[in-house]
Amino acid sequence: MRVLLVEDDPLLGDGIKTALQREGYAVDWLENGHDALAAVRYDTFSVMVLDLGLPDIDGMQVLKGVRRHSAMPVLILTARDDIEARIAGLDGGADDYVLKPFDLQELLARLRVVMRRAQGRASQIIEIGPLRIDEASHEVTWHSQVVPLARREYALLLELARHPEKVMTRPHLESLLYGWNEEVASNAVEVHIHHLRRKLDKRLIATVRGIGYRLTPDRE
Repeated sequence: MRVLLVEDDPLLGDGIKTALQREGYAVDWLENGHDALAAVRYDTFSVMVLDLGLPDIDGMQVLKGVRRHSAMPVLILTARDDIEARIAGLDGGADDYVLKPFDLQELLARLRVVMRRAQGRASQIIEIGPLRIDEASHEVTWHSQVVPLARREYALLLELARHPEKVMTRPHLESLLYGWNEEVASNAVEVHIHHLRRKLDKRLIATVRGIGYRLTPDRE
């Protein structure tokens, strides 16, 4: 749920960042390619949204550099609408291609698709025992009852549900929930876990002492 946005247009970048944050993503926004390459080398992201028309180096160079360090999904944004440019982007390692101008809802939908594809899933619905998550609507149900969740509660639950039975470390969860400029309390993840257990089931999320947390499926 952590996005690296690389876009040099301040108005467009701010609009995309705001839209993504409203959807529950933690967003780190950079405006040039060199900073993006450094970020990928030293930090972890769920997905990159990459503009090709950057002020310092071409976005295709950024894409090639990213692919030397990471297999994370990359969604390209560009005004280059010729078929050759689109083919070059996809052949260069991009997972999808969105032409400017675009509708923000389309961008959000394409992001969900490339992330599902990277996880080997075809459906936007995650069902684990009595837990059901609809990634498109952000609706969470427990035993068929809708459970309202705060933005970071939803993001945390979704990450755990995407990897059932796998232990997620606290630093990993923090990195997905908070961007560079957001203050993180020392017990932030624990607080979100407490709220999820209270709203769903105290047995649904297990604590693995000294490591982190995992979702325990099929709780009745």
